[in-house]
Amino acid sequence: MAPLDALLGWDEDTTAEAYAAFTRDFPMYTATSRDLARRADLIDSRLVIDLCGGAGATAEAILERVPIDAQVISLDNAAAMQRVGRRTLADPRLTWVTAPAEDLADHVPGNADAVVCNSAIWKTDVPQVFATVHQVLRPDGRFVFNIGGGFAGVRHPDETNVPAGPSLNTLIRQVAARDYGYAPPPASEPGPKLPLDTIAKHLSVAGLTVLDTEIIAQHSTMAEKKAWLSIPVFARPDGDFTHAQRMDILDKAYSLTTPDTPTVTSWLVVVAQRPRGLR
Repeated sequence: MAPLDALLGWDEDTTAEAYAAFTRDFPMYTATSRDLARRADLIDSRLVIDLCGGAGATAEAILERVPIDAQVISLDNAAAMQRVGRRTLADPRLTWVTAPAEDLADHVPGNADAVVCNSAIWKTDVPQVFATVHQVLRPDGRFVFNIGGGFAGVRHPDETNVPAGPSLNTLIRQVAARDYGYAPPPASEPGPKLPLDTIAKHLSVAGLTVLDTEIIAQHSTMAEKKAWLSIPVFARPDGDFTHAQRMDILDKAYSLTTPDTPTVTSWLVVVAQRPRGLR
C-alpha cells in the first residue's frame, strides 16, 4: 500500500503520535520553530498566528516570546495533530482552530502582529495563502516562514561538506531492491517547487514585501534522520509496501550506518511584511 501522503496524511493518529514522539526526542522542529519565532519580532505582539501549526511545536516557541496577555491561534487542518497538541500544550493564551491554511482569514478576530509557518508552506496553495496572510496582518506585521532546501532549490555550504558516503535514503532504496525486488522509478531532475524568485513574485502579488532571506543549515545525525523517516508520512520507499515492510527496510538500511554520523539539512528562511499604506 502507498504511504500516507506527506501533504494529506497528517490527520491520522499514528502519524500524530509518531510526530509528537519525534519532537520530544529530537530538536529539529523545536529549533526551527524558535528560529522563526525569533525572526518574527514578537516582544510586543498581541495576536500571533501559528499557521499549519500541527501539534503545537511552533506555538510553544511563540508562547515563549509573546507577552502574558497575548493571544496565539494555532491553525491546522489535521484534527489528529491538534488532539496531540491539546493534550501536551496547555496555555490559556493559545486557541486551536481546525481549518485549512487557505481559510485563515475566516478565523482571525483582528489584525495579527505576525504569522509564522514552520516546515509547511509548500503543502498549501501558496498564492492563496499569501493573499489571506495579507488580509489578516496589520500594517508592518510580519510573515515568517521556511522552506526545505530541496523545495527551494538551495543548499547551505555545510551540506556540501558532510563526510562522503551513501545517504540513508540511498541505503533504503538499495535494501528495498535487494530484499523486496523494488524497482525505483526512473530518475528525473524536476526543478525546485518554490525557488526564491517564485516566492518573491507570489509575495509581491499578495501585497507583501520581502524584508530578509537566509539559507541556514540544520545539523543533526543519522539517528535523528532514522527517527524522522519512521513517521508514517515520511516513510520510504514509495510503492506497494506496508508500513511494517518500510520499517523493516529502514532498520536494515540504518544498520549499515553509524548513528552519530552527521547530517545537514538546508532551509530557506523568509521574512516578509505587510507594508503601511497598502490595502
